[in-house]
Amino acid sequence: MTAETPPPVPTPASPAASDATAAAPRERTGIPRNPGRRDLGLRATLLFPNREIVERYYVPVIYTACRTCYSELDPDEIFRRAADGEIDQQKMQKLIAGVIESGHGSTIEHVVFTFGISGVSRTLSHQLVRHRAGVAFDQQSQRYVKFKGAATMLPATIEDATPELRARYTEQVDGALGLYGEMLGAGIPGEDARFVFPNATRTNLVMTTNLRALIHMSGLRLCTMAQWEIRRLFQLIRHEIFNVSPFLGSFLAPKCVPLGYCDEMGNRDQHCPIRPHKDNVLAAWAEKAKSARAAGRELPVT
Repeated sequence: MTAETPPPVPTPASPAASDATAAAPRERTGIPRNPGRRDLGLRATLLFPNREIVERYYVPVIYTACRTCYSELDPDEIFRRAADGEIDQQKMQKLIAGVIESGHGSTIEHVVFTFGISGVSRTLSHQLVRHRAGVAFDQQSQRYVKFKGAATMLPATIEDATPELRARYTEQVDGALGLYGEMLGAGIPGEDARFVFPNATRTNLVMTTNLRALIHMSGLRLCTMAQWEIRRLFQLIRHEIFNVSPFLGSFLAPKCVPLGYCDEMGNRDQHCPIRPHKDNVLAAWAEKAKSARAAGRELPVT
């Protein structure tokens, strides 16, 4: 089955990609370069479910949860009708989209996705495992795994730095890994030798999350102000979800997209223009309310 290509995650308008564009200094926009333009060596693979399961059961399960709240029918009867095709797919999707937009998030906690995440740095994993509600993680152990050839992440800014700085970075990282190997050879336990590992050390995880938690995580991590590596990870995750369900994948977007405005304090200057900052939205509303009062009328508060 041919994989479908998801629409791009909203990003500020920019010229067509080129070497010159990719090398443009950050000061021009204040937005980090799209991490998708580089091969970072990390992977995200949807282990479960496959497309057949998602298409056959996931929308009917969510629809059943939504309808059960407002129907006299038993949940098993609602699910049977949905799964057997007695209810139009577009009708189910329309209801689900409306329920998600309304904030009734428990209805999408009934479906889960399991990902294999490989080659990410410990810098990324420390951020990722902070997400707890609706998420489960199992991570490669630095205590029980003896790393004979530990790999590391090279940030783009260091890769593009002067040869001297790049060489010093490589020397420090390789030196730490070399010392780790020497300590193991000297009989020092792996649980102690690992203390020398840098944050650049790559690691592997398995992550299972329900759809509600995944939408929340994606809203934070697809933001242009997110750290570049974890932003790239969630671009890959979004692509994996879109391959099995373009409908469900469409809900994975920077949080400003469903909100309609940006609430990031670091974007008050609007260097990222995907959505207007809330300060500007409130200021525009205040100005409109002022004009309305001057004309002898009041604007509604809702």
